[in-house]
Parts: sequence; C-alpha cells; structure tokens
Amino acid sequence: MSEQSDTPLQIVCLASYFKGVEFLVECKRQGARVVLITKEKNAGHEWPLESLDDFVAAPDDATTEQYTEIVSRFARKQKINRLVALEEFDVINAGLIREHLRIEGMTGTQARTFRDKLAMRIEASEAGINVPEFVHALNYNDVGEFMNRVEPPWVLKPRSDVSAVGIKKLDEAEAVWRAIDELDARERLRERSGYWLLERFVRGRVYHVDSLVKDGRVIFAGVNVYGRPPMDVAHHGGVFLSYTVAHSSRDERELLRLNQKIVKTLGLERGAAHAEFILSEEDERFYFLEIAARVGGAFLAETLEAASGINLWREWAKIELAGREGAYQLPDARNDYGGIALSLARQEEPDTRAYTDTEIFYRVRKPHHVGLIVNSPDPKRVRALLDDYARRFAEDFIAIVPPLERIE
Repeated sequence: MSEQSDTPLQIVCLASYFKGVEFLVECKRQGARVVLITKEKNAGHEWPLESLDDFVAAPDDATTEQYTEIVSRFARKQKINRLVALEEFDVINAGLIREHLRIEGMTGTQARTFRDKLAMRIEASEAGINVPEFVHALNYNDVGEFMNRVEPPWVLKPRSDVSAVGIKKLDEAEAVWRAIDELDARERLRERSGYWLLERFVRGRVYHVDSLVKDGRVIFAGVNVYGRPPMDVAHHGGVFLSYTVAHSSRDERELLRLNQKIVKTLGLERGAAHAEFILSEEDERFYFLEIAARVGGAFLAETLEAASGINLWREWAKIELAGREGAYQLPDARNDYGGIALSLARQEEPDTRAYTDTEIFYRVRKPHHVGLIVNSPDPKRVRALLDDYARRFAEDFIAIVPPLERIE
C-alpha cells in the first residue's frame, strides 16, 4: 500500500466531533501512519489511541489557518499522502488545506458545494435533477417574487448546517420578512440572511442513499427511508426510524440512479456520501434535498452494515488509501434488510436488556441515547420490530428537548 518503497503512507484525519473510529483503526490495519486532529472538547472520548501515531487536540475555536499550521507541522517531517475530513464541519477546512499543501483530493471549492445547500441545489437543478423551488434569502425583490410565485408553506434553511438544525417552516410572507429581519440582527455575520435559502415545503417521505465512491463512480449504495422526516423528529421529538427500501423496487432503482447522477454532477471522485431525497405526496416524484461527502450520522452506517455486511467506514479507509491509482476490491454484500430505532433518553445509560429479539444487530452506546439496530431477510419483520421499539421507547426512555438553533 506504500507509495514509497520504504515509507508508509501518512494520512491525517480531521474530526471536529467524535466520529470515524473504525476508519482510523482500518487505516492503521492497512499499514498507514495515522494522525488525528480533533478539538479539545473531544480529547477525552474513546479514540483508538493504539491505532494513532499522533493525536492533536486543537483549540475549540481554531481557525482554518490554525488547522493549516497544525497539519503543516506533520508535513515538515514526512509527506502527507492523504488528508480526510471525518465529520461534516471539517470538509471545507480539509479542502482548503489540501489546496495549500497541494495534497490530492477534493479542493476547497469542490468541498464548499457539498456543504452549501444553495450551491448544491443550483448544480442539481442545472443538471436536470428535480429540486424544490428555492431562492437565496438575500435579495428582497427575488424573495418577494418567489413568494408571489410559489405557494406556501415555505422552509427557511441555513445553507451550511446539518440535519434539521435551524430550519423554520413558515406559512405567511410576513413571517418570512420577520425571520429575515431577525437573522440580519444577529451578531454573527455567518448567521445573517445571506447564509440562508427559502424553499418550497414538500410534503412526503424522505429517503437517504449512503454510498461509496471510487474514480467518480458509485460502487456501492444502500437505500433507506426514514419513518418520519428528520425535520419532524427534530422539531417535535419522538423516535427516529430508518429502514431498508425494498430491493429491486421502483423506488430503489430510481434513487440509485439519482444518487449516481448527483455524485457525478458535484464531482465527488472518491470517498463516502450521504444523500437525501423526498418523494412528494403531490406529484409522486423524487426531489433532491442535499448530499454530504461523508458517512451519514445517527448510526446509519451501522444500519446499512446490518443489511449488507458492508461497513462504510472501513471500506472508505481502504478506498482512500488506494488513492487514484491503487486497486480496491469491494467485499461481497448481503441483500438483507436493516433498520434502526433511535431516541433521546431520560437516562444517561439506558438499559435495553429487556429487548431480547434475536434480530438485534447493534445496541447504541451513547449518553442519553437509546437505540437498537436490527437485521433480517424479511423486511416485514424489520418494520414490525421497529414499530414495537418505537412504542416501547416512548414508555421506557424517551426524552424531548427543544430543537437546536445552531451547532456550536
């Protein structure tokens, strides 16, 4: 795997949150020199220190320039062959550092497209992919024309936050203008209205496609559907559900096609991707919502592994180390079904020993969270288990907190 006969590859990983343990372990297993840069607030997490050759805890408010300087220190001693963002908030920093140090991989401009919901909508729309009607929440005339043309309700979304953070559903033009005024009064410049978009609210079921990409081509993907839209769960609480879409179904085929098209349109050459689409109740068409150049959160990687046997973190590590010229062979995948039930919990360490179904594949271990992942060759069995867990979680564990306005 070495690009130099006597020196292992050096891979530097950025992780603003506790993510990607299996990626780090697999890189070391493959013989690489592994460096992790995280934030001070994450230093106490259970990182796989035995798989790390260097570990740096940057200041929590570290700038791109500071990250660049930290990475440059390692480059002084040994060439950096790969620089990888394991978390959503590191994608742009990684791209800018690659540009500065001339490391192969996604540039800052390319990375920005995968972080900016406005940019990715423009690119998708120009490529002929259905997107809900949208407008940059900046120019008053454009916003007013949009609201005159597009029937409410509308959704006001931050261009760069993750999940449903900060999203507002609005039913009247006056509410939109008030929301824009409130944004423009914020102290942080990056929270003002120029960093938001306004979009037609589409009622329907939300799907996600999680994939591995090599040489610009999706080589593996799994299609799942959320039990309830993530925005609904974030704003109203309850149990988060996701489960495998029927194999060879019309929905699976269409979503795999759309996923490949958006990956190609945005120019992802290698790595992992998490894309979301909504099936409109009104016209029964799929609309593109967003895509990220990373492994999906909320234990979706483990859910996909339950169904397929493919671990996205481990395979991404192998693809990354193979690089542009190296060989990579995807393991054989199973064609089973998986699903997850996940919720905030009142208890710091919820006890799920009373849940004894043989189909349980993985038990979530995270403070104040309860979650079970199941697998079965029978999709009906997966759905029945998830429905049962959703009911029991509500009685045994569930906690509801106000939705986040921003992620610190």
